Amino acid sequence: MAGALLLVWGPATRRSPTGADMAIPAWLLGIFKPITELVDELHTSKEEKGQIEVALTGALTEAGVKILDYETKLAQAQSNIIIAEAQGQSWLQRNWRPVMMLTFGFIVLWNHALAPIFAWLFDAVLPELTLPGGLWTTIQIGIGGYIGGRSLEKITDSIMSRKQ
Repeated sequence: MAGALLLVWGPATRRSPTGADMAIPAWLLGIFKPITELVDELHTSKEEKGQIEVALTGALTEAGVKILDYETKLAQAQSNIIIAEAQGQSWLQRNWRPVMMLTFGFIVLWNHALAPIFAWLFDAVLPELTLPGGLWTTIQIGIGGYIGGRSLEKITDSIMSRKQ
């Protein structure tokens, strides 16, 4: 039975809002696995086992659809925030994310490219712009969120133009 559920939900059965292939998350299959193993061990007729398997497959499908709907709504909400900021009245409101990403990009560029080159060329000791603990993770999340938000904004515009 567990193998049958995995067969039903292969890796290319659904598409996420970003267009990537999406399978049922492993943690969700993990929730259903003990139940499917229990069904395999039941001493009932094959017809009853089949009915239970169909019901479980339906529940797994419904849970997967709800997860996809949730992820779509979450992506849309994130996109709406970025769109609202981009359409804001204030220059700072519209541009704070790009300015921060450019600043972080400069720090990384300075520490890993410019400072070593200048130090080598001019035989000088140049200061390193240090990143406090956890800031690198923040930068990665920020860049990912900015790029993901821009992608979602473009996808949303594309979908909306198709509907009109």
